Amino acid sequence: MSEAKRVAVVTGSNRGLGKAIARGIARTGAHVVVTARAEDAAVRTADELCAEGLSASSHQLDIADPASVARAMADVGYQYGRLDILVNNAGIAIDRGQAAASADLEKVRATLDTNIMGTWRCCTAAIHEMRKNKYGRIVNVSSHMGTFGELGPGSVSYRVSKVGVNALTCILAAELKDDGILVNAASPGKVDTRLAYGKANSTPEEAADTFVWLATLPSDGPTGRLFFQRRSLDW
Repeated sequence: MSEAKRVAVVTGSNRGLGKAIARGIARTGAHVVVTARAEDAAVRTADELCAEGLSASSHQLDIADPASVARAMADVGYQYGRLDILVNNAGIAIDRGQAAASADLEKVRATLDTNIMGTWRCCTAAIHEMRKNKYGRIVNVSSHMGTFGELGPGSVSYRVSKVGVNALTCILAAELKDDGILVNAASPGKVDTRLAYGKANSTPEEAADTFVWLATLPSDGPTGRLFFQRRSLDW
């Protein structure tokens, strides 16, 4: 693999939106590390991308497990000498219809630990590697449901977790603006995946476009912002 080839890690990239993002980034000429909680699932997807003539490999990664996160990011940095792009796609949505006033707090805890803390774990581990080459692009998968203009009843822990992801995006972007690392978030909208509950208005491939764009921004690209279909959204 060429030393100049960018290296990307996409979490939860064995299916759906994550897989479409991984494929899209690989098509730009980058090497993509496909990750999943189950190692065999990551291997299958990486093999599929390689069969398409794309540059890909696999690594087991459970974003809720600090040791798994640290191991994955360090392994990528060691094996390829760089880690340039991180797309935080992995997450859970397990409280559809739940109200804040009567929430199942164990579901809340699990959601926040995965969606906020898992994303945060991946960011800190990846940033350590990105700083070595003074280059990085971090893209966090957010949601319209986590913007203040769309906050309302139902799916309360998911909504709160995405508000947290948005805040983390802004803070990291401000901290890293002098390190060559751009940090943005994007909402995919209602994508045709298992989380859409039959109400999708776009395919994973269509939604992936914005994430691939943000993952490959030039040095003067935006940072600390939220996007949908390449257009900036209010937080």
